[in-house]
Amino acid sequence: MKLYEITLKPASGFGTSLKGDTLFGHFCWQAAYDPTLLNGGLGKWIDCYEKKPFLVFSSAWPKFFNGKTRYAFKRPDLPLSYLFRDPSGDDKKSQMSERKKNQSKKWMLLDKNLSLSLNAVTYVTAKGLAEIAWKELTEETRRIMGKAFSSSFLEEFTQPHNTINRLTMTTGEGMFAPFSQTSFFYYPETKLAVFVLIDDDATEIERVNTALERIGQRGYGRDASTGLGKFGLGEHKELPIPKSSSPNACYVLSPVVPGKRMFKEHFFVPFVRFGKHGDILAKSSNPFKNPVIMADEGAVFVTEDNSIFQKPYIGRGVVGISKAMPQSVVQGYSIYLPFKLEI
Repeated sequence: MKLYEITLKPASGFGTSLKGDTLFGHFCWQAAYDPTLLNGGLGKWIDCYEKKPFLVFSSAWPKFFNGKTRYAFKRPDLPLSYLFRDPSGDDKKSQMSERKKNQSKKWMLLDKNLSLSLNAVTYVTAKGLAEIAWKELTEETRRIMGKAFSSSFLEEFTQPHNTINRLTMTTGEGMFAPFSQTSFFYYPETKLAVFVLIDDDATEIERVNTALERIGQRGYGRDASTGLGKFGLGEHKELPIPKSSSPNACYVLSPVVPGKRMFKEHFFVPFVRFGKHGDILAKSSNPFKNPVIMADEGAVFVTEDNSIFQKPYIGRGVVGISKAMPQSVVQGYSIYLPFKLEI
């Protein structure tokens, strides 16, 4: 498989996070309607997906160009003692303050070679990420924003909704009760990097770009029909598969369902995918999929079996998730960054 980076340019707010498993699902709907996107059609590759993936999408990660290319990834889901030195000094107040400061550093910056070393990366807060994004704004955007610097790289927005009862011509109770939904917006002019592993026998990067371009035009995720989830495509490029000397751990770039008894240590935040069918099945009598418990992006898995690193992905395909469409699958695979973790 070959690894590529595709740049996305958000053009609206989003109701659904740009996670790898959801991007994969959107691509599959595109392939279902356009058989030319996959050699032999979607059905051929879905049938063998549980044994071998034909595409693996990462989640979308901020990308910066201030002097050099850098990516912002979620801080690994490891205990703070694995990432930062123990606070020094005898003053317990200052020690607690330093721990609290380290706890707020939710992001890490990696260079374009994607080499991960816990002691060498730079950890930043959400405000620090916003400051980097502010420096990269064009003069025109800064002029429009004025002095309104936002300390949040992701800004949430609550949108009220109403459903009108056509008999009473007003809102009411039950299905007619007013409700609110939260969307989020990226910092202006943000560029996002999506990494994708492609099986040459299945497709190529140009066809993957075609699918993503259509998704960005029509909208991604929740409330796409009302204008959310729009993005444009930037450049793409092939990358070498990430390597590390004497690795024993994997840092995953998207939600993953790890293989059984493959790892001796697991550090992750559980993520439950309450899936729902898209397209025409969204209006069916049973649009919901069975929940899938995953390890969220940023998880770290430690192994003693070096054969793990012979493949550029870990995890497994998840099947048996839908009664409405039994052939449905969930991307339980993930691209990973190998590194050495001292335990």
